[in-house]
Amino acid sequence: MDSTSSTIDDEIAVDLTPVLKLYKSGRVQRLAGTEVLPPSLDPTTNVESKDVIISKEHDISARLFIPKTNYPPTQKLPLLVYIHGGAFCIETPFSPNYHNYLNSVTSLANVIGVSVHYRRAPEHPIPTAHEDSWLALKWVASHVGGNGSDEWLNQYADFEKVFLGGDSAGANIAHYLGIRVGKEKLDGVNLEGIFYVHPYFWGEDRIGSESNQAEYVGKVHNLWRFACPTTSGSDDPLINPAKDPNLGSLGCKRVLVCVAEQDLLKDRGWYYKELLEKNGWDGVVEVIETEDENHVFHMFKPTCEKAKILLNQVVSFIKGA
Repeated sequence: MDSTSSTIDDEIAVDLTPVLKLYKSGRVQRLAGTEVLPPSLDPTTNVESKDVIISKEHDISARLFIPKTNYPPTQKLPLLVYIHGGAFCIETPFSPNYHNYLNSVTSLANVIGVSVHYRRAPEHPIPTAHEDSWLALKWVASHVGGNGSDEWLNQYADFEKVFLGGDSAGANIAHYLGIRVGKEKLDGVNLEGIFYVHPYFWGEDRIGSESNQAEYVGKVHNLWRFACPTTSGSDDPLINPAKDPNLGSLGCKRVLVCVAEQDLLKDRGWYYKELLEKNGWDGVVEVIETEDENHVFHMFKPTCEKAKILLNQVVSFIKGA
């Protein structure tokens, strides 16, 4: 019996290397994004972080970041709610790359950061990640009157200057949150802007250079169906903004889309700008393209020159420069 069970446990049902493997037994083996760092006072950026529970029942939490160079701040600080990437399946706010990225952004932009820990596929298929992130954003908004559960947000957050941001799958979720803010509103919260780094949008019909990369196109289709088994396909409004009748309701006035020249998803980022402009959204959207780089290169090579430039572009966007 033991040998049979071990055989089943070793049989792969779905192989999504380099992201994860799902075994026939139901076991999930994440191949990346499993390393974690504790919250800390970072000596390089002088940013302090701490972990807070948003919903114990649903295992939703966040890592909060606050600059300590001028502390306590003499005026309230803008607030960045950040959604991490990882194909909806891997990574956390506690991963070294995301922890360090939030340290850098909050330090340079002088903002409070809230990095959301949502439940991931395949154990919790989409739209769980999106719903969890909305719950986290509502938790953030519960601090508007200064009576929330977290003192940093109660005392130091400027809810007139709230930003959303995310990379890859996290950018997809940030877009979803922006639409919900536009449709449902959050009392006392002014969503100033959203930035998307290499957003994970897709569609059934090929656009731009996608036709030249058949192998990767199939992988993107399969990844989406794996993370969202109940989906209607790659024209599901959750993955294809062109199919979302609410796109013009995006709840902010400024959007920054960052794309990478070698990224298969690049054309979707450019297309998003076009879609916003022709769907009645009355804000300003800018696209910035990084030459010779691929998908989320800044997470794999955070100290390279182009990653530093991209970081500064995001910081400038938050600062309104």
